[in-house]
Amino acid sequence: MAEELLIDKASTRTDAHYELFGWHHWPQYPWMSYQFRRALGETQEGGGAVSECFLAASRMILGDKESWYREWKRIADRNLQRGNDERTKGHVRTAMNCWLRASEYYRQAEFWLLPDDPRRLAAFTDMETCSHKFLAELNPKGEVLEIQYENSKTLYAYFVRAPFDTNPQPCLICMGGLDSIKDEMWFMQAHGAVQRGISVLMIDGPGQGGTLRRHKIPTRPDYEVPIGRCIDYLETRKDVDHSRIAVCGSSLGGYYAARAGCYEHRLAAAISHGAIWSIPDLWATATEEHGLADHIKWVFAAESVKEALEKAKPFTLDGHLENMKCPYLIVHGGFDVLGVSQASRVHDYAKARGVDVTLRFVSEDETGAEHCQHDNATIGQELMTDWLADRFGIDQVALRKKALNPMI
Repeated sequence: MAEELLIDKASTRTDAHYELFGWHHWPQYPWMSYQFRRALGETQEGGGAVSECFLAASRMILGDKESWYREWKRIADRNLQRGNDERTKGHVRTAMNCWLRASEYYRQAEFWLLPDDPRRLAAFTDMETCSHKFLAELNPKGEVLEIQYENSKTLYAYFVRAPFDTNPQPCLICMGGLDSIKDEMWFMQAHGAVQRGISVLMIDGPGQGGTLRRHKIPTRPDYEVPIGRCIDYLETRKDVDHSRIAVCGSSLGGYYAARAGCYEHRLAAAISHGAIWSIPDLWATATEEHGLADHIKWVFAAESVKEALEKAKPFTLDGHLENMKCPYLIVHGGFDVLGVSQASRVHDYAKARGVDVTLRFVSEDETGAEHCQHDNATIGQELMTDWLADRFGIDQVALRKKALNPMI
Protein backbone atom coordinates (compact mmCIF):
# COMPACT_ATOMS: atom_id res chain seq x y z
CA MET A 1 0.00 0.00 0.00
CA ALA A 2 1.34 3.41 -0.96
CA GLU A 3 2.19 5.72 1.93
CA GLU A 4 0.09 8.86 2.27
CA LEU A 5 2.55 11.70 1.80
CA LEU A 6 2.53 14.91 3.82
CA ILE A 7 2.99 16.96 0.65
CA ASP A 8 -0.35 15.64 -0.63
CA LYS A 9 -2.30 16.47 2.53
CA ALA A 10 -4.36 19.64 2.34
CA SER A 11 -3.38 22.23 4.90
CA THR A 12 -6.09 23.66 7.13
CA ARG A 13 -4.44 27.07 6.79
CA THR A 14 -3.86 29.21 3.73
CA ASP A 15 -1.43 31.68 5.30
CA ALA A 16 2.33 31.20 5.44
CA HIS A 17 3.22 29.35 8.64
CA TYR A 18 5.60 26.90 10.25
CA GLU A 19 5.02 23.14 10.06
CA LEU A 20 6.89 20.14 11.49
CA PHE A 21 8.85 19.99 8.23
CA GLY A 22 9.69 23.72 8.16
CA TRP A 23 8.42 26.98 6.73
CA HIS A 24 5.29 26.49 4.60
CA HIS A 25 5.15 29.61 2.45
CA TRP A 26 2.29 28.78 0.04
CA PRO A 27 0.09 26.04 1.58
CA GLN A 28 -2.20 26.16 -1.48
CA TYR A 29 0.79 25.24 -3.66
CA PRO A 30 2.69 22.64 -1.59
CA TRP A 31 5.22 21.70 -4.29
CA MET A 32 6.29 25.32 -4.80
CA SER A 33 6.31 25.81 -1.05
CA TYR A 34 8.58 22.77 -0.77
CA GLN A 35 11.01 24.24 -3.31
CA PHE A 36 11.01 27.59 -1.53
CA ARG A 37 11.76 25.80 1.76
CA ARG A 38 14.68 24.18 -0.03
CA ALA A 39 16.00 27.59 -1.07
CA LEU A 40 15.70 28.95 2.46
CA GLY A 41 17.58 26.01 3.95
CA GLU A 42 20.50 26.37 1.56
CA THR A 43 21.08 29.99 2.57
CA GLN A 44 22.79 28.56 5.67
CA GLU A 45 25.51 27.05 3.48
CA GLY A 46 26.00 30.18 1.37
CA GLY A 47 23.35 29.36 -1.24
CA GLY A 48 21.49 32.62 -0.86
CA ALA A 49 20.39 35.28 1.57
CA VAL A 50 17.17 34.88 3.55
CA SER A 51 16.09 38.43 2.75
CA GLU A 52 16.70 37.96 -1.00
CA CYS A 53 14.66 34.75 -1.00
CA PHE A 54 11.71 36.46 0.66
CA LEU A 55 12.09 39.45 -1.65
CA ALA A 56 11.87 37.15 -4.69
CA ALA A 57 8.86 35.35 -3.21
CA SER A 58 7.09 38.64 -2.47
CA ARG A 59 7.25 39.56 -6.16
CA MET A 60 5.92 36.25 -7.45
CA ILE A 61 2.36 35.67 -8.61
CA LEU A 62 0.91 32.93 -6.45
CA GLY A 63 1.39 29.57 -8.19
CA ASP A 64 2.75 31.16 -11.39
CA LYS A 65 5.84 29.37 -12.74
CA GLU A 66 6.79 32.22 -15.06
CA SER A 67 7.03 34.63 -12.16
CA TRP A 68 9.05 32.00 -10.27
CA TYR A 69 11.59 31.96 -13.11
CA ARG A 70 11.59 35.75 -13.51
CA GLU A 71 12.12 36.66 -9.86
CA TRP A 72 14.81 34.07 -9.10
CA LYS A 73 16.66 35.08 -12.26
CA ARG A 74 16.44 38.74 -11.29
CA ILE A 75 18.32 38.23 -8.01
CA ALA A 76 20.67 35.72 -9.67
CA ASP A 77 21.66 38.22 -12.36
CA ARG A 78 22.24 40.92 -9.77
CA ASN A 79 24.49 38.68 -7.64
CA LEU A 80 26.47 37.51 -10.66
CA GLN A 81 27.10 41.09 -11.77
CA ARG A 82 27.98 42.24 -8.28
CA GLY A 83 30.38 39.32 -7.89
CA ASN A 84 32.11 40.23 -11.15
CA ASP A 85 32.34 43.89 -10.15
CA GLU A 86 33.71 43.13 -6.69
CA ARG A 87 36.31 40.73 -8.10
CA THR A 88 37.72 43.52 -10.31
CA LYS A 89 38.20 45.53 -7.10
CA GLY A 90 40.07 42.66 -5.46
CA HIS A 91 37.22 41.90 -3.07
CA VAL A 92 37.61 38.16 -3.50
CA ARG A 93 35.56 36.92 -0.56
CA THR A 94 32.62 39.14 -1.44
CA ALA A 95 32.78 38.00 -5.05
CA MET A 96 32.80 34.36 -3.99
CA ASN A 97 29.77 34.91 -1.76
CA CYS A 98 27.88 36.58 -4.60
CA TRP A 99 28.69 33.86 -7.12
CA LEU A 100 27.68 31.11 -4.70
CA ARG A 101 24.32 32.78 -4.07
CA ALA A 102 23.80 33.36 -7.78
CA SER A 103 24.53 29.70 -8.54
CA GLU A 104 21.68 28.54 -6.33
CA TYR A 105 19.32 31.27 -7.57
CA TYR A 106 19.86 30.20 -11.19
CA ARG A 107 19.15 26.62 -10.15
CA GLN A 108 15.88 27.79 -8.65
CA ALA A 109 15.08 29.89 -11.74
CA GLU A 110 15.27 26.93 -14.12
CA PHE A 111 13.44 24.47 -11.88
CA TRP A 112 9.87 24.71 -13.24
CA LEU A 113 10.75 25.37 -16.88
CA LEU A 114 9.93 22.58 -19.31
CA PRO A 115 12.90 20.47 -20.46
CA ASP A 116 12.73 21.80 -24.02
CA ASP A 117 12.46 25.45 -22.98
CA PRO A 118 15.74 27.05 -24.20
CA ARG A 119 15.78 29.21 -21.08
CA ARG A 120 16.33 26.11 -18.99
CA LEU A 121 19.75 25.22 -20.41
CA ALA A 122 20.67 28.93 -20.46
CA ALA A 123 19.91 29.31 -16.74
CA PHE A 124 21.70 26.03 -16.01
CA THR A 125 24.77 27.29 -17.88
CA ASP A 126 24.66 30.56 -15.95
CA MET A 127 24.57 28.50 -12.76
CA GLU A 128 27.65 26.58 -13.84
CA THR A 129 29.44 29.82 -14.75
CA CYS A 130 28.91 31.07 -11.21
CA SER A 131 30.06 27.75 -9.74
CA HIS A 132 33.19 27.79 -11.88
CA LYS A 133 34.05 31.30 -10.72
CA PHE A 134 33.57 30.28 -7.08
CA LEU A 135 35.64 27.10 -7.46
CA ALA A 136 38.51 28.99 -9.08
CA GLU A 137 38.92 31.13 -5.96
CA LEU A 138 38.99 28.27 -3.45
CA ASN A 139 42.24 27.33 -1.75
CA PRO A 140 43.11 24.81 -3.12
CA LYS A 141 41.33 25.64 -6.37
CA GLY A 142 38.39 23.49 -7.36
CA GLU A 143 38.55 21.61 -10.66
CA VAL A 144 35.93 21.46 -13.42
CA LEU A 145 35.93 17.97 -14.94
CA GLU A 146 34.33 15.65 -17.45
CA ILE A 147 34.71 12.00 -16.45
CA GLN A 148 34.68 9.38 -19.19
CA TYR A 149 31.47 7.39 -19.09
CA GLU A 150 30.14 5.39 -22.06
CA ASN A 151 29.96 5.78 -25.83
CA SER A 152 32.35 8.75 -25.79
CA LYS A 153 30.02 10.57 -23.39
CA THR A 154 31.10 12.16 -20.14
CA LEU A 155 29.79 12.85 -16.64
CA TYR A 156 30.07 16.50 -15.64
CA ALA A 157 31.79 16.93 -12.29
CA TYR A 158 33.70 19.15 -9.88
CA PHE A 159 36.60 18.05 -7.68
CA VAL A 160 37.43 20.01 -4.54
CA ARG A 161 40.36 19.07 -2.36
CA ALA A 162 39.89 19.65 1.37
CA PRO A 163 41.87 22.71 2.57
CA PHE A 164 44.26 20.85 4.87
CA ASP A 165 47.91 19.88 4.63
CA THR A 166 47.13 16.17 4.43
CA ASN A 167 47.97 13.81 1.60
CA PRO A 168 46.47 11.66 0.25
CA GLN A 169 42.95 12.51 1.36
CA PRO A 170 39.79 10.41 1.56
CA CYS A 171 37.11 11.38 -0.96
CA LEU A 172 33.32 11.53 -1.01
CA ILE A 173 31.47 11.17 -4.31
CA CYS A 174 28.48 13.51 -3.99
CA MET A 175 25.35 13.29 -6.14
CA GLY A 176 21.76 14.43 -6.13
CA GLY A 177 18.65 12.60 -7.22
CA LEU A 178 15.68 13.32 -9.45
CA ASP A 179 16.13 17.08 -9.62
CA SER A 180 19.23 17.96 -7.56
CA ILE A 181 22.52 18.49 -9.38
CA LYS A 182 26.26 18.66 -8.80
CA ASP A 183 26.27 22.42 -8.11
CA GLU A 184 23.68 22.05 -5.34
CA MET A 185 25.73 19.35 -3.67
CA TRP A 186 27.96 22.03 -2.10
CA PHE A 187 24.99 23.09 0.03
CA MET A 188 23.73 19.56 0.77
CA GLN A 189 26.82 17.36 1.24
CA ALA A 190 30.16 18.64 0.01
CA HIS A 191 30.81 21.71 2.16
CA GLY A 192 30.60 19.63 5.32
CA ALA A 193 32.96 17.02 3.90
CA VAL A 194 35.76 19.43 2.95
CA GLN A 195 35.45 21.08 6.38
CA ARG A 196 36.32 17.69 7.87
CA GLY A 197 39.32 16.85 5.69
CA ILE A 198 37.48 14.87 3.01
CA SER A 199 37.90 15.81 -0.66
CA VAL A 200 34.76 15.74 -2.78
CA LEU A 201 33.82 14.75 -6.30
CA MET A 202 30.44 16.33 -7.10
CA ILE A 203 28.88 14.66 -10.13
CA ASP A 204 26.00 14.85 -12.57
CA GLY A 205 25.28 11.18 -13.15
CA PRO A 206 22.92 9.66 -15.72
CA GLY A 207 19.58 11.48 -15.54
CA GLN A 208 21.11 14.49 -13.78
CA GLY A 209 22.29 18.01 -14.49
CA GLY A 210 24.53 18.57 -17.49
CA THR A 211 24.73 14.87 -18.25
CA LEU A 212 20.97 14.85 -18.86
CA ARG A 213 20.71 18.32 -20.38
CA ARG A 214 23.64 18.11 -22.80
CA HIS A 215 24.14 14.40 -23.46
CA LYS A 216 20.45 13.41 -23.13
CA ILE A 217 21.47 10.46 -20.96
CA PRO A 218 18.56 9.24 -18.79
CA THR A 219 18.82 7.48 -15.48
CA ARG A 220 19.57 3.78 -14.98
CA PRO A 221 18.95 1.35 -12.08
CA ASP A 222 22.49 -0.11 -11.95
CA TYR A 223 24.16 3.04 -10.65
CA GLU A 224 27.24 1.10 -9.65
CA VAL A 225 28.29 1.56 -13.29
CA PRO A 226 28.64 5.38 -13.32
CA ILE A 227 29.98 5.36 -9.75
CA GLY A 228 32.53 2.81 -10.91
CA ARG A 229 33.65 5.23 -13.64
CA CYS A 230 34.08 7.91 -10.98
CA ILE A 231 36.20 5.58 -8.86
CA ASP A 232 38.28 4.71 -11.93
CA TYR A 233 39.00 8.42 -12.28
CA LEU A 234 39.78 8.93 -8.59
CA GLU A 235 42.24 6.04 -8.69
CA THR A 236 44.31 8.02 -11.19
CA ARG A 237 44.83 10.79 -8.61
CA LYS A 238 47.77 10.59 -6.23
CA ASP A 239 46.12 13.06 -3.84
CA VAL A 240 43.22 10.66 -3.13
CA ASP A 241 43.39 7.78 -0.65
CA HIS A 242 41.97 5.00 -2.82
CA SER A 243 41.10 2.89 0.23
CA ARG A 244 38.81 5.61 1.61
CA ILE A 245 36.36 6.50 -1.15
CA ALA A 246 32.68 6.85 -0.20
CA VAL A 247 29.48 7.78 -2.01
CA CYS A 248 26.51 9.85 -0.90
CA GLY A 249 23.28 10.40 -2.78
CA SER A 250 20.38 12.68 -1.88
CA SER A 251 16.70 11.83 -2.46
CA LEU A 252 16.52 9.50 -5.49
CA GLY A 253 20.30 9.56 -5.11
CA GLY A 254 19.72 7.68 -1.85
CA TYR A 255 18.72 4.71 -4.01
CA TYR A 256 21.67 5.32 -6.35
CA ALA A 257 24.19 5.37 -3.49
CA ALA A 258 22.78 2.23 -1.89
CA ARG A 259 22.72 0.38 -5.19
CA ALA A 260 26.34 1.41 -5.87
CA GLY A 261 27.35 0.23 -2.41
CA CYS A 262 25.88 -3.19 -3.14
CA TYR A 263 28.07 -3.94 -6.14
CA GLU A 264 30.98 -1.47 -6.28
CA HIS A 265 33.14 -2.98 -3.58
CA ARG A 266 35.90 -0.41 -3.88
CA LEU A 267 33.62 1.87 -1.85
CA ALA A 268 34.59 2.21 1.81
CA ALA A 269 31.19 3.63 2.84
CA ALA A 270 27.79 4.56 1.41
CA ILE A 271 25.28 7.17 2.55
CA SER A 272 21.63 7.54 1.61
CA HIS A 273 20.65 11.15 2.25
CA GLY A 274 17.01 10.14 2.16
CA ALA A 275 16.41 6.43 1.63
CA ILE A 276 14.31 4.82 -1.10
CA TRP A 277 13.34 1.18 -0.97
CA SER A 278 11.41 1.06 -4.23
CA ILE A 279 10.56 3.73 -6.80
CA PRO A 280 7.51 1.76 -8.00
CA ASP A 281 6.20 1.72 -4.42
CA LEU A 282 7.04 5.38 -3.77
CA TRP A 283 5.32 6.61 -6.92
CA ALA A 284 2.58 3.97 -7.04
CA THR A 285 -0.21 6.55 -7.21
CA ALA A 286 1.65 9.12 -9.35
CA THR A 287 -0.20 10.59 -12.34
CA GLU A 288 0.36 13.45 -14.75
CA GLU A 289 -0.75 15.70 -11.89
CA HIS A 290 2.24 14.74 -9.73
CA GLY A 291 4.16 17.82 -8.64
CA LEU A 292 7.34 16.59 -10.33
CA ALA A 293 5.74 14.85 -13.32
CA ASP A 294 7.82 16.75 -15.88
CA HIS A 295 11.03 15.90 -14.02
CA ILE A 296 10.07 12.24 -13.75
CA LYS A 297 9.35 11.92 -17.47
CA TRP A 298 12.54 13.80 -18.40
CA VAL A 299 14.84 11.79 -16.14
CA PHE A 300 13.36 8.45 -17.24
CA ALA A 301 13.13 9.43 -20.94
CA ALA A 302 9.43 8.71 -20.93
CA GLU A 303 6.47 10.25 -22.76
CA SER A 304 4.13 9.79 -19.80
CA VAL A 305 4.27 9.16 -16.07
CA LYS A 306 2.79 5.73 -16.72
CA GLU A 307 5.69 4.90 -19.05
CA ALA A 308 8.17 6.29 -16.52
CA LEU A 309 6.75 4.02 -13.82
CA GLU A 310 7.14 1.05 -16.14
CA LYS A 311 10.79 1.97 -16.68
CA ALA A 312 11.20 2.45 -12.91
CA LYS A 313 10.28 -1.15 -12.04
CA PRO A 314 13.93 -2.26 -11.63
CA PHE A 315 14.62 0.64 -9.23
CA THR A 316 14.31 -1.36 -6.01
CA LEU A 317 16.78 -2.52 -3.36
CA ASP A 318 14.92 -5.79 -2.86
CA GLY A 319 17.35 -8.61 -3.62
CA HIS A 320 20.34 -6.25 -3.75
CA LEU A 321 21.06 -4.84 -0.29
CA GLU A 322 22.36 -8.18 0.97
CA ASN A 323 25.37 -7.64 -1.31
CA MET A 324 26.52 -4.48 0.51
CA LYS A 325 29.86 -4.99 2.27
CA CYS A 326 30.68 -1.43 3.35
CA PRO A 327 29.27 0.57 6.29
CA TYR A 328 25.98 2.21 5.34
CA LEU A 329 24.31 5.32 6.79
CA ILE A 330 20.74 6.51 6.24
CA VAL A 331 19.86 10.07 7.27
CA HIS A 332 16.16 10.78 6.82
CA GLY A 333 13.78 13.53 7.86
CA GLY A 334 11.34 12.43 10.55
CA PHE A 335 8.56 14.38 8.80
CA ASP A 336 9.80 14.06 5.24
CA VAL A 337 6.94 15.36 3.08
CA LEU A 338 7.86 12.81 0.40
CA GLY A 339 7.63 9.83 2.76
CA VAL A 340 9.17 8.22 5.83
CA SER A 341 8.31 4.54 5.83
CA GLN A 342 10.72 3.57 3.04
CA ALA A 343 13.71 4.56 5.18
CA SER A 344 12.70 2.10 7.90
CA ARG A 345 12.13 -0.60 5.32
CA VAL A 346 15.60 -0.12 3.83
CA HIS A 347 17.19 -0.18 7.28
CA ASP A 348 15.30 -3.25 8.52
CA TYR A 349 15.98 -5.25 5.36
CA ALA A 350 19.69 -4.36 5.42
CA LYS A 351 20.10 -5.10 9.14
CA ALA A 352 18.35 -8.46 8.82
CA ARG A 353 20.92 -9.41 6.18
CA GLY A 354 23.99 -8.47 8.19
CA VAL A 355 24.75 -5.05 6.71
CA ASP A 356 26.55 -2.57 9.00
CA VAL A 357 23.70 -0.07 8.72
CA THR A 358 22.79 3.01 10.77
CA LEU A 359 19.47 4.85 10.51
CA ARG A 360 19.21 8.42 11.82
CA PHE A 361 15.82 10.11 11.72
CA VAL A 362 15.98 13.88 12.20
CA SER A 363 13.27 15.27 14.47
CA GLU A 364 11.14 18.41 14.28
CA ASP A 365 12.73 19.79 17.46
CA GLU A 366 16.19 19.59 15.89
CA THR A 367 14.75 20.97 12.66
CA GLY A 368 15.89 19.15 9.57
CA ALA A 369 12.82 16.90 9.64
CA GLU A 370 12.07 17.73 5.99
CA HIS A 371 13.11 15.69 2.95
CA CYS A 372 16.94 15.70 2.79
CA GLN A 373 16.91 18.29 5.59
CA HIS A 374 15.88 20.96 3.11
CA ASP A 375 14.63 23.04 6.02
CA ASN A 376 18.07 22.91 7.70
CA ALA A 377 20.78 21.86 5.27
CA THR A 378 23.53 22.29 7.86
CA ILE A 379 22.35 19.61 10.26
CA GLY A 380 22.10 17.10 7.44
CA GLN A 381 25.71 17.76 6.49
CA GLU A 382 26.84 17.56 10.11
CA LEU A 383 25.20 14.18 10.69
CA MET A 384 26.52 12.64 7.48
CA THR A 385 30.04 14.01 7.42
CA ASP A 386 30.76 13.50 11.12
CA TRP A 387 29.72 9.86 10.71
CA LEU A 388 31.95 9.56 7.65
CA ALA A 389 34.90 11.30 9.33
CA ASP A 390 34.61 8.87 12.24
CA ARG A 391 34.47 5.90 9.88
CA PHE A 392 37.54 7.21 8.07
CA GLY A 393 39.41 7.69 11.36
CA ILE A 394 39.77 11.46 11.02
CA ASP A 395 40.76 13.33 14.19
CA GLN A 396 38.97 16.62 13.60
CA VAL A 397 40.69 18.39 16.50
CA ALA A 398 44.16 17.53 15.20
CA LEU A 399 43.08 18.27 11.65
CA ARG A 400 42.42 21.94 12.40
CA LYS A 401 46.13 22.43 13.07
CA LYS A 402 46.78 21.55 9.43
CA ALA A 403 44.21 23.95 8.01
CA LEU A 404 45.20 25.95 4.93
CA ASN A 405 41.91 27.82 4.95
CA PRO A 406 40.24 27.57 8.38
CA MET A 407 37.32 29.77 7.28
CA ILE A 408 35.96 27.47 4.56
